[in-house]
Amino acid sequence: MASGFFALLDDIASLMDDVVVMSKISTKKTAGILGDDLAVNAEKATGFLASRELPVLWAISKGSALNKLIILPVAFLLSAFAPWGVTLALILGGVYLAFEGFEKVYHFFFPHKDEGFEINHSEEDVILSDEDMRLTEKMKVKSAIFTDFILSVEIVIIALGTVIGKPILFQILVVSVVAVIATIGVYGIVALIVRMDDFGLKLVGLSDNKKSISNIVGNLLIKTLPWVIKSLSVIGTIALLMVAGGIFVHNIDFLHHFLEILPSFIKDFVVGLIVGSLAFFLVKAFIFIKTKLLKKKQ
Repeated sequence: MASGFFALLDDIASLMDDVVVMSKISTKKTAGILGDDLAVNAEKATGFLASRELPVLWAISKGSALNKLIILPVAFLLSAFAPWGVTLALILGGVYLAFEGFEKVYHFFFPHKDEGFEINHSEEDVILSDEDMRLTEKMKVKSAIFTDFILSVEIVIIALGTVIGKPILFQILVVSVVAVIATIGVYGIVALIVRMDDFGLKLVGLSDNKKSISNIVGNLLIKTLPWVIKSLSVIGTIALLMVAGGIFVHNIDFLHHFLEILPSFIKDFVVGLIVGSLAFFLVKAFIFIKTKLLKKKQ
């Protein structure tokens, strides 16, 4: 009885050792997409009032965790019974990412005329402005969670690909570990980025000497944050297009040999840009036709 119990413990320990080893391999395989995930989500988590940054980031993090709770069982079922469904989900998600990336590029060159809120000083206008800001915040959080869902699908599928053929329990443990690392790691780093200025202020407050290391580092963090946020906006857009392009190149056969003379990351970006532009202008055309038809009915 006792020997059987210790044999069971030995089997569990051996299984966990294998899980740790494979989790490291899977995490390395998903490192590229995790980097893109970080850039995209950091860009989406910025642009809020300082007092709202952490609450917004917490809301996105909870949404990300829920995404993975939904994705994991579906991914295991699709992998077992309908592998084609995994590829279809990736391609549809890639179209959305490409659309969102190209939309940002388009609006950079052709910005909305009504972009931004006017500053008014009457009490009623301030209340309306606050309502607009809350609505904008909710929309950005929903957009961030939806984008995270697609990136999470990519992360889970890549991780699952490293343990195909292994027992189902082993697959579940390894992919779940990668999913947890992805959520905590990405959003932990994003939280550090968006609070750089607060940390800088605390360092500045530690010393009255302007030449002290804490003062110099603190001021550097404060001055660097706006540049980091601007850079993340650009990097996040590029990441969206590269991730989308990578999905198409790796899952659509005829694109494997498209622009082979280019480095893979440039090819991914170009493919993402092309698909994104097609999706964007198709949506524009659909909205235009729909608007015309509604006007005729009126």
